Amino acid sequence: MQEEYGLAYLFIAHDLAVVQHIAHRVAVMYLGRIVELADKRSLFSQPLHPYTEALLSAVPIPDPKGRRDTRVVLTGDVPSPVNPPSGCHFHTRCPYVMERCRVEAPALRELQPGHWASCHRH
Repeated sequence: MQEEYGLAYLFIAHDLAVVQHIAHRVAVMYLGRIVELADKRSLFSQPLHPYTEALLSAVPIPDPKGRRDTRVVLTGDVPSPVNPPSGCHFHTRCPYVMERCRVEAPALRELQPGHWASCHRH
């Protein structure tokens, strides 16, 4: 339908396995903020934000012989969206947290052509 009628659509989901088959570009959000934005090939092959890494590592692999090299398990407190933490909203769960993350919100920056992320690590 998209090609036939020249449509654009916004598909909101928590299941990245579905998103991978539907979307051309993907925006990953955490507590109401876009933390990564890229074309699907770039995002799925080289995630730049730790939250995206964790989400992608949780996508099941349908092949029983297939295995994932690393599984990112998030720990820490899930902040309230009504009262988010200062700095980077993800810092309470981030495996790469630095002091800067606790006080300064990272800007969404283009880190590779067409691939945007908000993380002080890059």
